[in-house]
Amino acid sequence: MNGLIYSIVFGPMAAAILGYLIGRLDKTARCRFADVVTGLTFGLSVCLFCLTASQDAGLSGASLLPYRKYTAEIPYVCGMGLHFTTDGFRALYGMVASFMWFMSTLFSKEYFTHYRNRNRYYLFLLLTLGATEGVFLSADFYTTFLFFEVMSFTSYVWVAQDERQESLRAAATYLAVAVIGGLVMLMGIFLLYDVTGTLFFDDLLGAYRVYGLLSSRSTDSTQLMIAGLCLLFGFGAKAGAFPLHIWLPKAHPVAPAPASALLSGILTKAGMYGILILTAYLFCGDIAWGSLILLLGVCTMVIGAVLALFSVDLKRTLACSSVSQIGFILVGVGMSGLLAANSALLGYQAADNLTAIRGSLLHMVNHSLIKLVLFMAAGVIFMNVHKLNLNEIRGFGHGKPLLHFIFLMGALGIGGVPLWNGYISKTLIHESIVAYTEQLLASSVFLHDTKLYFSPDLLKAVEWLFLISGGLTVAYMAKLYVAIFVEKNEDSAVQEKFDTLNGRYINRVSAFVLTLSAALLPLMGFLPHLVMDKIADAGQGFLQTYDAAGAAEKIAYFSPENLKGAAISLAIGVLVYLVIVRLWMIRNGRYVNRWYRYLDLEDYVYRPILLKALPFVFGVLCRICDSLVDTVVVFLRKTLYRDSKLPQELPEGTPLTHAAACVASCFQWFGNWTWHRKRPRAIDYDHRFAMFHEEWSENTAMISRSMSFGLLLFCIGLLVTVGYLFVMDIF
Repeated sequence: MNGLIYSIVFGPMAAAILGYLIGRLDKTARCRFADVVTGLTFGLSVCLFCLTASQDAGLSGASLLPYRKYTAEIPYVCGMGLHFTTDGFRALYGMVASFMWFMSTLFSKEYFTHYRNRNRYYLFLLLTLGATEGVFLSADFYTTFLFFEVMSFTSYVWVAQDERQESLRAAATYLAVAVIGGLVMLMGIFLLYDVTGTLFFDDLLGAYRVYGLLSSRSTDSTQLMIAGLCLLFGFGAKAGAFPLHIWLPKAHPVAPAPASALLSGILTKAGMYGILILTAYLFCGDIAWGSLILLLGVCTMVIGAVLALFSVDLKRTLACSSVSQIGFILVGVGMSGLLAANSALLGYQAADNLTAIRGSLLHMVNHSLIKLVLFMAAGVIFMNVHKLNLNEIRGFGHGKPLLHFIFLMGALGIGGVPLWNGYISKTLIHESIVAYTEQLLASSVFLHDTKLYFSPDLLKAVEWLFLISGGLTVAYMAKLYVAIFVEKNEDSAVQEKFDTLNGRYINRVSAFVLTLSAALLPLMGFLPHLVMDKIADAGQGFLQTYDAAGAAEKIAYFSPENLKGAAISLAIGVLVYLVIVRLWMIRNGRYVNRWYRYLDLEDYVYRPILLKALPFVFGVLCRICDSLVDTVVVFLRKTLYRDSKLPQELPEGTPLTHAAACVASCFQWFGNWTWHRKRPRAIDYDHRFAMFHEEWSENTAMISRSMSFGLLLFCIGLLVTVGYLFVMDIF
């Protein structure tokens, strides 16, 4: 089993280097090699899931742990070692990730036909696959952090792939968010380890409650909460949660479509993986934490949907949609935390908590598969038209039934239409909101004796925001669908060109990949108990929630109450599309971007603060401190440390340069007296050496103040530290 886990994590990384060398010789062989590697990784992930899902013969069929748990360890890595484990959820998401990588790699061959630097793309594609699998199979925060950072840096190359100015700027934003999030996460890991003495997920179960009640130090629970907030910052940055969502709308439009599918579908889920661990392990049953996650989820859900509605760029709309869908998942995670706390305090059945967490897990899987379909469909359009603006790609889908089917499956899935997979997960999350509201209304003692952050009235508002966000999802997907497949391009020559592409806009391999991926979405929605419930069962052991009574299987997905929620969202979506999109966003037959540009957080908040305000403030503080220090020094020299009577200071240079100049002048005098008597020299060595010293000092100061020099010293120090730890571990 260890070999299987190592192959899934490190196999693609080793193959990335070999594939790069192959690509230097034969590009076609490189593409086939990448297809084989990702396909083999998917096959190994399926094997791992099947082995994990097989019940132990020594346990009864009603076991609370229907999934085996395997562990693997690589000791002596920076003293702490790398630790991996697998259960139902980890094996499931490792399989989902490898499937999406396999599909994206097969599609990449046609998509990158006219791209430069394809060898570099495939190198980092495989490196990121291994790092992502390492995140999902990690057993402690240390292992998670290492692979999380590798994943962030290798995926940066995807965003900057075509090296255009807007791509490099978006890549810089992505990298800045990743680096800042990683540093804050590392601080959280330090604080967590200082309090608990462990970073293993299983050992941290209920840690916040335990340290809050039993710790002899009153500061332990506070430090633990600060550590959790730091970790939430790092994971939330990668997940695209508000207010750290800024990289998603910037990175996706410029990244290649196969990379966008993975950035949106999988890398954001790596962030959600960490948030799930924090909620289900470290802060299990804590009302404040559950309320915080719910608040972040509501903000992310609504803001992402509004941004997507106002966008007139195909991939930017899908990117903003990813922000909104992450918000839906966060709402489910927050509700699971609140319901768990309510269950512990009042003894309610765990079925409601299961509804929330199962809905969150299912929506993670659904969103991954839906965005794989939608971004690859957007890639088909881009590789034919090389444009993404709705006014320029309008009418491309005319006469293309296969692309029509593919895009429609993704649109219906993400819109939460009944009989598609998105409806199932959204229904579960909506049920959890309703259930918690009813519990609060029915528990007067709980309402009076417990501090609540969300009252029943606020929960009603959350429910309506949930339904409205679902309606906005329907509206912006309808906008894309109508523009591409219903309307015709205003330029008849362009529309005629689009029509001539029928049957020649996609090759057979890409068509198979997109059709297979799209066909999964209605299959999962048509058979919810057979497919979706089995997928949700995989996550219960990971999140320490067990359904021995089978309560979750009794959910009537297509009951009138649940269909009513979907119908409300659909009605809101139709109304918003007719009023906002058709009457306000379209002017003179063209889609108009109505978003107020000063609401851009990156350009008008984060960049001014980080690049202008903070340097100015700290620059002023440094100048003030420098002036104060100079004043104190001058005062001390005039009083306590009064200068002694010494010869006048040199007009230029230092005593060392003056001494060297004296020696050189002596040699010059001796030369003029002997071999240079006919042509004596008169060089002012005092001035020359002084100028040399001044130039050398300026260059040294410039280098020492540069970021490159600081990073170089940091790398040297890190290498020395790692080397020291490695040697100490050996001896």
